[in-house]
Amino acid sequence: MAVVIALLRAVNLGPYNKVKMETLRERLTGLGFGNVQTYIQSGNVVFKTKAKDLTRTAKKIEKTIEEHFGVKTTVVVRSPAEMRSVIARNPFAKRSSIHPGKLYIFFLAGEPMPEARDKIAQIKVASEELWLDGCELYTYYPDGMGKSKLTPAAIERALKVSGTARNWNTVSKLLEMAEALGR
Repeated sequence: MAVVIALLRAVNLGPYNKVKMETLRERLTGLGFGNVQTYIQSGNVVFKTKAKDLTRTAKKIEKTIEEHFGVKTTVVVRSPAEMRSVIARNPFAKRSSIHPGKLYIFFLAGEPMPEARDKIAQIKVASEELWLDGCELYTYYPDGMGKSKLTPAAIERALKVSGTARNWNTVSKLLEMAEALGR
């Protein structure tokens, strides 16, 4: 069975889009996924599956979440190998001044079109730094994401691709969980 990391977009944001992780684990187990684990309340799931088509797997999870929780969300999936690649490609890795809690990876549901890449380069940023690489946008918020005008919504509008962000600590933890599950 393959190990999959699923990232749910915009769940459990304050009083909005409530998805209980315990219930989600039960629902995903009911879909035939094995060893379903969640990490924190922001919609991070690691599991095993026999499925080969990860796009179809993501759609199946989206449908289940909408049916059982009444929440319409995007689910972005990555394999452990893809997550290792995300970590290896980190353009900020050699800079010791980068705080891991302020480095975010926007995991995109698909690769942006060339014109979207141009548009993201034109976004006016304050102290933030952006680096688009394939289906991931590495973004460093030195003053914190909460104070920035570079919001996830602005990024999605520019790229015209849905996605979800995780900080570096969460990305590292999800890979650790996936690798442990794959042993």
